[in-house]
Amino acid sequence: MHNKTLLHNYSYRFIYLMMLISGIVSSNVNAQTSSCNQNKQDSLFMSLAPTPPMGWNSWNKFGCNVSEKLILEMADAMVSSGMKQSGYQYIVIDDCWQTGRDEQGNIIADTLHFPHGIKYLADEIHKRGLKLGIYSCAGSLTCQGRPGSRGYQFQDARQYAQWGIDYLKYDWCSNEGQKAEAAYKTMSDALKACGRPIVFSICEWGENQAWKWGKGIGHLWRVTPDIRDCYQCKFDWGGLGVLNIIDVMADLYPYAGPGHWNDAEMLEIGNGGMSHDEYVTHFSMWAMLAAPLMAGNDLRSMDQETKEILTNKEVIDIDQDKLGEQARRFIDMGDHQIWAKPLSNGEIAVCFLNRSDREWNLNYDWKKHTMYFATDINIYKKEYMIRDLWQHKTIGTTNHSTIHVIPGHGVLMVKLSPKH
Repeated sequence: MHNKTLLHNYSYRFIYLMMLISGIVSSNVNAQTSSCNQNKQDSLFMSLAPTPPMGWNSWNKFGCNVSEKLILEMADAMVSSGMKQSGYQYIVIDDCWQTGRDEQGNIIADTLHFPHGIKYLADEIHKRGLKLGIYSCAGSLTCQGRPGSRGYQFQDARQYAQWGIDYLKYDWCSNEGQKAEAAYKTMSDALKACGRPIVFSICEWGENQAWKWGKGIGHLWRVTPDIRDCYQCKFDWGGLGVLNIIDVMADLYPYAGPGHWNDAEMLEIGNGGMSHDEYVTHFSMWAMLAAPLMAGNDLRSMDQETKEILTNKEVIDIDQDKLGEQARRFIDMGDHQIWAKPLSNGEIAVCFLNRSDREWNLNYDWKKHTMYFATDINIYKKEYMIRDLWQHKTIGTTNHSTIHVIPGHGVLMVKLSPKH
């Protein structure tokens, strides 16, 4: 009897041990599966912005005055103006679309201004072959005092996915002392898990140097406070002009590349605060800097000059080049600067920037200066055709000096292509 009991106990322990081992193996399999799923989520997430995002955002022109009617009219104008054909695809509703949360904590859209709801709006945007972006904040409140996403990140991400949102701009007001990297990673994790690919725009104004930690968390990150519609200006509250933002962007080129971009802020072109030459400079340098191109004007009433700037496909192609390089400030002579950006196919974009208000009588000998990049570009050994990207014509080769009068606050933007 004793031996039988002992055998029974050994049998029980053996079975229990097998069950335990089986459980351990099962746990390891689950852990491996979870890790695999996370890797797939991260890989998909990183693939969403292979080139800088292009679109339109409501804030610069309309502030809080957003509505379903306005957004649909902007989408129609993006199509009819030729902007969609030029590569613009996101229509982004900035702050003030939201009014509160329901009893379950779900975010509520303003029913007065968005009577059919956000899903309806997303469906309509998608019918036009475009994508819809939306705005929220890492804090408890947005910058305009509407409900933020703090404490609701995963719930909001699931809601955005159900609505059909394609892009999220995530601000930094009412952050209540949070650590920026951790706060943005929480929303990033929520977006990765929400079941829909959503581009993530980090908007913490450069205060926490997001370029050092943003890769893999977001697809683009702001590097400065808000842009103002001026060539060179600074405001006490942090607003900056075009030239001021360019200066901040200058040394950040190591952090830009496919899937992760330095965001120089939305475009002010067409809003009336700068001259034509200054707007050309604005667009040219954003393209050189591989910055997202988010128009911020009223697309319904653009004049021809504004439309020609925003739809200059040759300049847009520099911004959207698949190599994903951000331009370097190759030569800095104070008022006069030369910026260079390597492109795919052995080409290179060069922008002569005249920061002064006087004309620059350029006489540039290409053979006197070497542009060093980790590519096969060699102006000493090869002859390159020079194409003016605003005049849309070839203006010579690198075997001869380039002579050009650059207006005050203007640029000469060219592309060099190997001569065959």
